[in-house]
Amino acid sequence: MTYMLRVRWLVVLFVVAIVSMPSFVRAASTAAGQSTLQTDFASAAQEFHVPLSILLSVSYNESLWEQHNGQPSTWGGYGVMHLTNVPLAALVVNGNGDEAGVRAKEADAALHTLLRAAKLLNEKPSLLRYDVAQNIRGGAALLAQYARGTTGTIPSRVADWYGAVAEYSASHNVTVARSFADAVFQTIRQGATRVTSGGQRVTLARQAVRSNAGTLARLHLQGRDTQQTNQTAECPQGLRCQFVPAAYTQNNPSDPYDYGNYDVANRPADGLDIRYVVIHDTEYGYQPTIQLFQNPTAYVSAHYVVRSSDGQVTQMVPTKDVAWHAGNWYVNTHAVGIENEGYAVTGASWYTEQEYRSTALLTRYLASRFGIPLDRMHIVGHDNVPGPTPAYTAGMHWDPGPYWNWSHFMAVMGAPIVPTANGNTSSVVEIAPTWEVNQPTVTYCDTNPCRTLPAQPANFVYLYSAPSTSSSLISDDGLVGTNLEPNGVGTTQANDWGDKAVAGQQFYRFAQQGDWTGIDYGGKAAWFYNPNSRNAVGSTGMLITPKPGAASIPVYGRAYPEASAYPSTVPVQLVVPLQYTIPAGQEYVASGPVRSDYYYAPTYTLNPADHTVVIGTTMYYEIQLNHRFAYVKASDVVPAE
Repeated sequence: MTYMLRVRWLVVLFVVAIVSMPSFVRAASTAAGQSTLQTDFASAAQEFHVPLSILLSVSYNESLWEQHNGQPSTWGGYGVMHLTNVPLAALVVNGNGDEAGVRAKEADAALHTLLRAAKLLNEKPSLLRYDVAQNIRGGAALLAQYARGTTGTIPSRVADWYGAVAEYSASHNVTVARSFADAVFQTIRQGATRVTSGGQRVTLARQAVRSNAGTLARLHLQGRDTQQTNQTAECPQGLRCQFVPAAYTQNNPSDPYDYGNYDVANRPADGLDIRYVVIHDTEYGYQPTIQLFQNPTAYVSAHYVVRSSDGQVTQMVPTKDVAWHAGNWYVNTHAVGIENEGYAVTGASWYTEQEYRSTALLTRYLASRFGIPLDRMHIVGHDNVPGPTPAYTAGMHWDPGPYWNWSHFMAVMGAPIVPTANGNTSSVVEIAPTWEVNQPTVTYCDTNPCRTLPAQPANFVYLYSAPSTSSSLISDDGLVGTNLEPNGVGTTQANDWGDKAVAGQQFYRFAQQGDWTGIDYGGKAAWFYNPNSRNAVGSTGMLITPKPGAASIPVYGRAYPEASAYPSTVPVQLVVPLQYTIPAGQEYVASGPVRSDYYYAPTYTLNPADHTVVIGTTMYYEIQLNHRFAYVKASDVVPAE
């Protein structure tokens, strides 16, 4: 999912320690005669006098009726009603785009609706996290309270619940609140039905309803409604697109550094070439993601959002501007970000054919327009973006995850993964497991103990420290000692990206030993099972290696200029190596070279000329380092012979 390191404040939503699931939940999951989701919604609606259609539609637009095993969404929401409890450790970033430290931010009650709902029910918050029925009751209790606040009573007409639904959006911004309420009422008018990942079928019957916008009056919403715009979406012909602007707002009139949710630029005319398309998943619903990017205090955005059900595309940031999505400011300045509605660990149940085709058509259009190569060093996942510095490597996002079908996506885009060299003798191999039959064991630790995910096709091969499945999975220097690789070896966890090579990635093959292929990977020797070239094809590519006489060379997460390139008005950015090094003799597939640059955009402005593009003379190669790409200085390498 989208995030970035250019923001003034960033809500940190990831909990290091996995909280054990309470015993009452484990017992409830095996008890006989449990209510279905449909019955739970009906019961809560009756108890709190909330129209069933309102309760169902609010939940549908927040979570698609998914519980997620009591774990928070990307935006800190729990359960089918997405009750929020956001830890507000906030990341402070100074005007030059680098991390400066962390400090606390005062809690906003809207970010803690879980606690508010638990108080209304006189229950423990943990119960509402894990128990589906109690989560729904909590959401219904909140809606009833919001209705009394907006109308003075519990409304008898569905139309009069519009203000309560807007308040449920947890936003004080008029555009965000209205767009959520509009989506909820539109869903009621259209109806909805789906089977959840837990096998529960839920149905919202179609109903002709109106909305009473007058019920918004008591909410005292801020800002002007920017939901409607005459701007045309930048999309290819034949693709269903709309433009809904992300917020670009100065939040504090006296502080030009406090603004959201992107930076104005004039790419590529200003010298910032667009060379990447970054594919994300939302870990959130389509409409809530749009609303989030319209919230100027979310400090996050992407250029496009794609809907799962039908492939509809919403552009939210002009491509000339820099969206805050990749978690790496340098990559942000050279990329277009596309969010796909979905959840990484459920994969195929979200990534639909319509979604693949819309995203592929959009990506091909962007590649043609900006001269982006249609390969996996430039058409990348969020999981392929490097940490900008060592401190951020372990926390980098891993979406769209192991179940995004890269082989199919590249083929639909017109750039299929096919052999371009002899698979038995080529020095470069391209990862290409057969999708339908490649179903490795994958675990996920959102419960205690960790659970094994349902078997389904995956896009990766596991990497081992030796040519045998009895050897350990390879470790990653950026993950060792974290909860992903606490013992210094790789794991089968879905979010342990360090031991997974993904379809379309290219590596130097240093050996073939029986059914096993050895590749240079992250500064180490890694092996993957590849009988009869089943999991990789022969390929071609430019190979680089450390220059003669160097025992090893450093690797970087961004291609910043040398200090002498900066004018006196722009703070010099440190060129900080990552924790990886490339030893003498290893070879890596490379692209480039590219010139170094840095975009200094510290403040809110309507004129991109107020920002500065710093161009250096230092040249870098982009390399396929491990699961993520990285950069090496051209002066540190030579072409491999």
